[in-house]
Amino acid sequence: MAAKSIDIILKVWRQKNSNSKGKIETYELSEVSTDSSFLEMLDQLNEKLLGEKETPITFDHDCREGICGSCSLYIDGRAHGPQTGNTTCQLHMRSFNDGDTIYIEPWRSKAFPIIKDLMVDRSAFDRIQQSGGFVSVNTSGNTLDANAIPITKDDADKSFEAATCIGCGACVASCKNSSAMLFVGAKVSQYSLLPQGQVEAKNRVQNMVRQMDKEGFGNCTNTGACEVECPKGISLENIARMNRDFLLSNISSDK
Repeated sequence: MAAKSIDIILKVWRQKNSNSKGKIETYELSEVSTDSSFLEMLDQLNEKLLGEKETPITFDHDCREGICGSCSLYIDGRAHGPQTGNTTCQLHMRSFNDGDTIYIEPWRSKAFPIIKDLMVDRSAFDRIQQSGGFVSVNTSGNTLDANAIPITKDDADKSFEAATCIGCGACVASCKNSSAMLFVGAKVSQYSLLPQGQVEAKNRVQNMVRQMDKEGFGNCTNTGACEVECPKGISLENIARMNRDFLLSNISSDK
């Protein structure tokens, strides 16, 4: 079956830099294939703008396969758009109808300052991971193969599920408090559930939570919007585990 074409109206946030005042600009786009992805639609819009000697819209992207987490857009009031469990680059124009008006905005968080238009600076996540998201391994002498260390399947599965977090920031964008606790909880859990991660466990959770607060993210009030909008379905259970590990690390350090 041949792909349909639709005509749409786009309301796009335009902002020159983090210090400039931004506003919504309106664009009309015709003959958009319903087989094209949302990012391909933005490419089509930018080709149109360039042809009209206008400045193209800046947006972030990389793999376009739902892996890297770069395609962070707020579409019609939802992180990554109207579908659950996928990223913006996995969203296709068949999810929209002819004549639709689509609102496209960047993530809204003090900790994610706007670089330009729809692109935000998410390096706060990098600094949180750098503060404690690693495992020390003795590489001198006879190092044991990691697969030789027994791990219960339940712990291995939970660690793997936490590790699927791509750090896109949808949790922050969806939270009324701009909390990053789902992201941090996932990064803490993927190590703390494994025996290889126990060496730094206490310092890790302390350092990562401290860096999260330093970056200016808000607190979690258990609304649950982060879990709903997360494209990888990261569970709130990881926040509970992080809080428990954080409290236990404080108790042990006080002794």
